[in-house]
Amino acid sequence: MYISRHIEPVVARIARRKPVLVLTGARQVGKSTMLREVYSDINYVALNRPLIRESAKENPSMFFDTYKPPVIVDEIQKAAELFDYIKDIVDENKIRGQFYLTGSQSLKLMKNVSDSLAGRAGVIRMMGLSMREIAGLSYRAPFLPSKKHLDSIGNKSEMEPDLIVSLIHKGSFPELHETPGDLHDWLDFYSSYLQTYIEKDIKDVLNIQDESAFIKFVKSTASLTGQMLNLTTMAEICGKDVKTVKSWLSVLESSGLIYLLEPFYNNFHKRLVKTPKLYFLDTGLACWLLGWNTPQQLFNGAMWGHMFESFVFAEILKSYYNDGIVKPPLYFYRNTDRNEIDLLIADGDTLHPVEIKTSSDPKKSMVRSFRLLENIPGSKKGTGAVICLAKEHLPLTEDVWVIPAWMI
Repeated sequence: MYISRHIEPVVARIARRKPVLVLTGARQVGKSTMLREVYSDINYVALNRPLIRESAKENPSMFFDTYKPPVIVDEIQKAAELFDYIKDIVDENKIRGQFYLTGSQSLKLMKNVSDSLAGRAGVIRMMGLSMREIAGLSYRAPFLPSKKHLDSIGNKSEMEPDLIVSLIHKGSFPELHETPGDLHDWLDFYSSYLQTYIEKDIKDVLNIQDESAFIKFVKSTASLTGQMLNLTTMAEICGKDVKTVKSWLSVLESSGLIYLLEPFYNNFHKRLVKTPKLYFLDTGLACWLLGWNTPQQLFNGAMWGHMFESFVFAEILKSYYNDGIVKPPLYFYRNTDRNEIDLLIADGDTLHPVEIKTSSDPKKSMVRSFRLLENIPGSKKGTGAVICLAKEHLPLTEDVWVIPAWMI
């Protein structure tokens, strides 16, 4: 069963404005499925099929005689030879909505786009299913901790805490939600996913001699989710040097598996840290990598807080990507005195502070650090929030809301 995606109107909007649409995101988040569902009447070709890929590489001038635009080209980065021909076609006829290109390795994909299709292509980033999509909500505005948001989302997606824990454990890949499944299906899916990712994405980009070290590295990113990036620790875990780890990390990031959240920083505050925070974006894959095979193991584990924070951050990030915002205004705050705010959402010159807690009964002491935003030149402190496992939203202070995780 196909679950409608909130990014569909963004795709339509870009296709009306640009001749080329580029849809990137992690493998199996539903990119080609969504395009084929929405644009079922146009041609489709997948370059992960060897014979077709070789045809594209060897005879790129003839390729689009066979697969005439408008056309969906899946995994376009596997045949970079096509980009110059796409450029020539769109420059010649100026028709919008001709090419719908997808790719799960955006490092290679975006290099080719910037080299050949600058100004001709609109780029969209896609993630796995959001809670709103799973609940069937039509509300798709980017998250802000405001009364308007809370009133708009209402109680239509209300979930008990146990269901949220199960959702965090399951992960957001559409295949796991479109049909019923059990633990064996979950184990099989993620085992196959990792191997496919290494074989089809990683080996295209990295010349990995030691696959076991790379798997240790991926597990290390899962184990450090929700924490400050520490390249030295990751290098020690996988037995590689920091330079190698940085290279591998950039590939994970461009594959859509992790996100490096930059710290808020301005020149007036020299004591703010500059190290990014690491988030592993699919908590189901992270649970599988770390050997937490049931929601109960996750909930009782030492990393439950970090995993909950990662899930909440990913849901907020999805709300921005699903509105076509490829560079969301999301940051975190931390100074050298270790005063920290989990998330800052910039809305113009207003900074909205957000704490993410597993508590169901948050206290005012949890938001003391919000006051640090009051003295930042050029900005003002907006409404804040504690996103947690409370059952209903209510005011914590005059300008801070308690927001249940299901209301993101």
